Amino acid sequence: MNILYEAYWLLWNNVSYETQVRYSGHFKGLNASITKKGNMITLNLSKKWKQIEKDIQIGLAQVLLCKLLKKKERSQYIELYHYFMKSIHIAIPKTKTEPILEESFNRVNKEYFEGIIEKPNLEWAGNNTRTLGTYDYGTDTIRISRILQEEQLIDYVMHHEMLHKHLKYKHKGHKTRHHTTQFRTKEKEFQNAEECERKLRRVGSIS
Repeated sequence: MNILYEAYWLLWNNVSYETQVRYSGHFKGLNASITKKGNMITLNLSKKWKQIEKDIQIGLAQVLLCKLLKKKERSQYIELYHYFMKSIHIAIPKTKTEPILEESFNRVNKEYFEGIIEKPNLEWAGNNTRTLGTYDYGTDTIRISRILQEEQLIDYVMHHEMLHKHLKYKHKGHKTRHHTTQFRTKEKEFQNAEECERKLRRVGSIS
């Protein structure tokens, strides 16, 4: 019995599909995906998930199953998974940084967070125009596109990603909300936020 089969059974007391689980080195951090082809559901996981306890892996599988099958379910495994993802940053080694990004992080942390945000890993993300910034919960990493040259825009995107680290996300049933009302309110507190948004629309998007 693989973890996907077990996750399915624990939710619905039956398994209507064939299941398989694959661990891959192609994923960054603790990423994963799920697909359905015919009667086969495949759960693809980063190899790093092998080090995580089984109950949390079952929670991840249940979250992805609910999204795939458009079901609204709650379970102790799903709650455990979300607690794990919101807390894992504490144990992640902070070994990666870039001088310009670290300066930006320190400015934003002092100005908007009273210096309380623990510095995450900081990386440039190449000359990416599609996504100007991301925060990865599984690796506690903020990535900023090198295409950003203006200090204020780097700080604005940094502020956005630091809000993700600080506020985490809300989950209800199979839905996860990263840009909550609270998030959007805090985002607007950045000085000249509207001007920054206008400039960024000409370049790409942040997530």
